[in-house]
Amino acid sequence: MPRAFVCVIVFAIVAAGCGSSSNSNPTNPSNPATSVSIVANSQNLTTNAYNPNPVSIARGGTVTWVNNDTIPHTSTSDGGLWNSGNLAAGASFSMTFPNSGSYPYHCTLHPGMVGTVNVQ
Repeated sequence: MPRAFVCVIVFAIVAAGCGSSSNSNPTNPSNPATSVSIVANSQNLTTNAYNPNPVSIARGGTVTWVNNDTIPHTSTSDGGLWNSGNLAAGASFSMTFPNSGSYPYHCTLHPGMVGTVNVQ
């Protein structure tokens, strides 16, 4: 069999294999990311500083906190599981929750600001 012919056959087999698509990191539409807003003037609020609060997600879900205020805030786990650090106005922080449970959190700069993530 001529060498060129073998190369054409190998190329065809490889190309056919590339034609099928498989996504090794698919987006799970049943478990989308959830956004929590740090609302304007939240330093003066308590349980209303984070919206929604509490937030409920499925196990393996991600919460993204977005600072919609004009001053820095944090999202800091009461149990030490996460700490966003200071989030400037417009900044965001994401945390994925692999285990079920209830996770209370607060703002280290304004300790009266409190929230809870419930993971089912």
